[in-house]
Amino acid sequence: MPTDVIMPQMGESIFEGTITKWLKKIGDAVEKDEPLFEISTDKVDAEIPSPVAGVLSAITIPEGATVEVNTIVAVIAEAGAIATVVQESAAPQVPAPAQVAVVMPQLGESIFEGTITKWLKKPGDMVQKDEPLLEISTDKVDAEIPAPLSGILTEIRVPEGATVEINAILAYIGGAGLPATSGQAAAALQVPTPTAPKMQPGAPQVVKNAAPPHAPHLGRIRSSPLARRIAKEHGLAISQIPGTGHEGRITKDDVLLAINEGSAPGLSQEAAAPQVPAPPQGSAGPQAPPQVPAQVVHLTRMRAIIAERMVESVRIAPHVHTVYKVDMTRIAHLRGAHKPAFDQRHGVKLTYMPFIAAATVAALRHFPIVNASLENAAGGLAIRYHQNIHLGIAVALDWGLIVPVIRNAEQRSFADLARTIADLALRARTKKLSPDEVGGSTFTLTNAGAFGGEYGMPIINQPESAILAVGGLRKEPAVLTDAEGNDTIAIRSMQYFCLGFDHRLIDGADGGKFMSEFKKTLENWNQDLG
Repeated sequence: MPTDVIMPQMGESIFEGTITKWLKKIGDAVEKDEPLFEISTDKVDAEIPSPVAGVLSAITIPEGATVEVNTIVAVIAEAGAIATVVQESAAPQVPAPAQVAVVMPQLGESIFEGTITKWLKKPGDMVQKDEPLLEISTDKVDAEIPAPLSGILTEIRVPEGATVEINAILAYIGGAGLPATSGQAAAALQVPTPTAPKMQPGAPQVVKNAAPPHAPHLGRIRSSPLARRIAKEHGLAISQIPGTGHEGRITKDDVLLAINEGSAPGLSQEAAAPQVPAPPQGSAGPQAPPQVPAQVVHLTRMRAIIAERMVESVRIAPHVHTVYKVDMTRIAHLRGAHKPAFDQRHGVKLTYMPFIAAATVAALRHFPIVNASLENAAGGLAIRYHQNIHLGIAVALDWGLIVPVIRNAEQRSFADLARTIADLALRARTKKLSPDEVGGSTFTLTNAGAFGGEYGMPIINQPESAILAVGGLRKEPAVLTDAEGNDTIAIRSMQYFCLGFDHRLIDGADGGKFMSEFKKTLENWNQDLG
């Protein structure tokens, strides 16, 4: 079966490359890892090796052309096709319409696979460059993937619901919008129409669908360290879990599926669904109502990852929580007085969250230990004091929870914070966030009071060291003391805030000082609203 050779990504910030020289010509035999062509990018010049052994059957991009990463630049056929390819390449060819592969992108440094949740186009549909083509889900973000160029969606290789590794080919786009060629180079182009891969016996599977019928593992058990740890924590025998990864490797998802289904040794199906004993025959007593079986729904990928991370955070960090009640009456009055003008001037509604975010930033600047994090270093644990405040704002979604990040929050005005919070929340709910907008936060806000709760006791968003939960805003009677010491009772707008922090790094005194500064900023607000 022919193998597509794609333009590699030579670094996170490199998105295109120029083919400076082909080291092989059509019909040449190539060995695996033998230099095939040279490329030049804005950071590096490099020789690119052949991914497989075989014969170079087609060159789709000529020397001197600049193309985006993951574009197909050549095709390598099996070694037995050498004679045929040489014979065909000797005569002028009419080039077949070029096609470009759509590949699973890497949406972050630590993301190595993704699940196709929905195709937005079907084969035969016209697509425009940057038009949403499919939706994918990873352990950090749900996102729409745009078409890399304009043309016709000629083939979908990976169905909805399948999980594939990064750079796996998902589909092909052909027709208009593809790199143009001319002269002899154009005559040599031979791009075979791609077909869905046929799995040979014993061949590794890239696409992971439903697990095959499980047979006992023979010899060494292939499994990831994370999969083994999760299985051990749940008392499961790793050797009894079906593996759907490469060459039967047991992945984290395989273990989570076994836990959810209760199919691995150690989880009793009978215990999961207790039976109600039938009444003795001939009894005249009242009949028990019919038993409706419980509905079992597998965790979504996002839900399973959230669960795993919450357990991990509680396991590694000794959580301490402190709750403060803040008088928000001044903020409520300011918001009411400025809301119409602010909405009109900045195009977003003036909510309480920008006030809370700005007070959080002010307190973090006074107490940088709360914005710090622990990390492993030579000689043991070390404290990393972050130079910037990257403020995470947790957003509840119908399908889970996501934490978009306001970068460099300490450099932003109040109005900028308000606009950014509204923008991130909207794009989180419409799956428009980019990967760099959902990672790298140094402190997180979560709105536990959005649904009426007084306050919540949040779990730290690792690798951060603290998280602040926002409670519900309530009007209630409060005792006020004037300068002469006279007490009166008044109706005030009160709100609870709960700081959860890692006691390995942050002492109770530091947590209290941070919250006192936060409370003082809100109760004595003097910032310009812009």
